[in-house]
Amino acid sequence: MGVIELILISVGLAMDAFAVSLGKGLSARNVTPRHALIVGGWFGGFQGLMPIVGYLLGRSFSDVVVSVDHWIAFVLLGLIGLNMIREAIWGDDEQHNADFGLRAMFLMAVATSIDALAVGVTMAFLDVNVWIASSTIGVITFIISVVGLYLGSRAGAKLGDKAGILGGLILIAIGIKIVIEHLFF
Repeated sequence: MGVIELILISVGLAMDAFAVSLGKGLSARNVTPRHALIVGGWFGGFQGLMPIVGYLLGRSFSDVVVSVDHWIAFVLLGLIGLNMIREAIWGDDEQHNADFGLRAMFLMAVATSIDALAVGVTMAFLDVNVWIASSTIGVITFIISVVGLYLGSRAGAKLGDKAGILGGLILIAIGIKIVIEHLFF
């Protein structure tokens, strides 16, 4: 996996966190730097941790599925992408919550990082350096979440839906690219 693919995956994964951050910003209105650190830390931290967990899980059974790894990557990224698009179109009430407390942030960080766990499993089959990938995903998610929080405090809710759709389309496109590369190159 190249740098561009890693950045695109990172941005795609961060779109759920962006949408939730945008909603938190819409709900909170008066966003402080403390709020930005809380949101960025939770979302970026979990998005960075989950690929490592998924990678370790994927490595434990990689010998069994090495012949179909490209299909696994395609299906996982496709399902994650479709789920992100579905959530963006039909909405998700937990995006609009001004609570920055431990319980609320933990639940939202886990919910927005499940797709990163699945991407980590995919990375195990693609022989990716999970430490670099996880760091990149975490940092990009941190930045995008903070931006979403501040934009949400100043902008309308329509951008959140578009962000989720864009993130889903990016993940689906990368899944298709993996299959095409494996089958034809």
